[in-house]
Amino acid sequence: MQPSEFTVDTPWQPEDDQYHRLSDDLFETETNWWSLNWPERKMGAWLHAAHHPNRKSVTTRVFLWDDKGHSPGRLAYYFNSGETPMPDNPDLRDITFPGGGYSLKMLKPAMDYQVSFADPSRNFAIEFVHRSVHPPHRFTPGEAPAMFNPHFDQLGHITGEVMLRGERIPIDCYSVRDRTWGPRGGRHSQSQKSEYAVERKFRVANPGGARWREIERERGRGRIQYIFGHHKAETGFLSFVRPQDGDARGWSPMNMGWLLKDGKFVRLDKTKSRMKNYRNPDTGFSQVMEVLAVDLEGRSLEAEGRCLSYMSENDAGANALMRWDFDNGQIGWGEDQDGWRGDHFAKMLDALRTAR
Repeated sequence: MQPSEFTVDTPWQPEDDQYHRLSDDLFETETNWWSLNWPERKMGAWLHAAHHPNRKSVTTRVFLWDDKGHSPGRLAYYFNSGETPMPDNPDLRDITFPGGGYSLKMLKPAMDYQVSFADPSRNFAIEFVHRSVHPPHRFTPGEAPAMFNPHFDQLGHITGEVMLRGERIPIDCYSVRDRTWGPRGGRHSQSQKSEYAVERKFRVANPGGARWREIERERGRGRIQYIFGHHKAETGFLSFVRPQDGDARGWSPMNMGWLLKDGKFVRLDKTKSRMKNYRNPDTGFSQVMEVLAVDLEGRSLEAEGRCLSYMSENDAGANALMRWDFDNGQIGWGEDQDGWRGDHFAKMLDALRTAR
């Protein structure tokens, strides 16, 4: 099935655990991503592999961050293999990525997986099992940011152990994995055009308000913001946020994702779900968020989020470990992934820092 044939309700098949047959586009990419957290240590972690089938290569990244520093050289651990040759016909159900990458093994189709990685030179290792608490949730094809790329997210209970500088630290958290496949150049970088982009490039749909917020709303900049937070398998939310469609007061719509309440997942109502972000005036990174999530059944959840630690590979935006206080009194944990182009971030930060 071609990506253009998918709908939001297209079921997942066991073969989706394997790599997919893609086009001959040089920028075709298929990813798998795993996230973890240790709230009591203000630590978060990622493992990510991007396979480029038509270049016969893969790039793997593993990093763990805390509140001691956000740049790669100051992270608790950081590894990037660079683009590395990939053997022919790789099997994503049981694989060790080349170039010192991590190992991945499917335990139960579309649900449970074992992941491990070791770097003896840094006295670092991680091994865990991700047991999903629901089937994969497909995002709406043809809507930003999943314009031409099938994409899903899946919450899981993660258990295992990480060794950091020789210390063995248990893993026991709820967090998210995702998969995406399709082009990562050309059309992938384009979003749906509107009347605001026709006459003037980067025109803002709703002018006004704080200048730095107005800059954040500029269209055509490739801005992506992705937030999630969960209290175990009972309460939480996940969404892509669209600052480009936000208003002058700073509220941005949450256009894809789910609400988890009383253990039940329901898709978000993108006409009613919204987020407002408050940035650190020194770094420009997200600092505090307000969220109102409303699902298609009319259920709602309010949350206040605080960023506790950051990881930034290029200093333009950051990935943050988030503490979420929900309106039912529960506390959740998750992330803010705040993606920017470097020149756009610099322009916003200049406005945020302007004194007079």
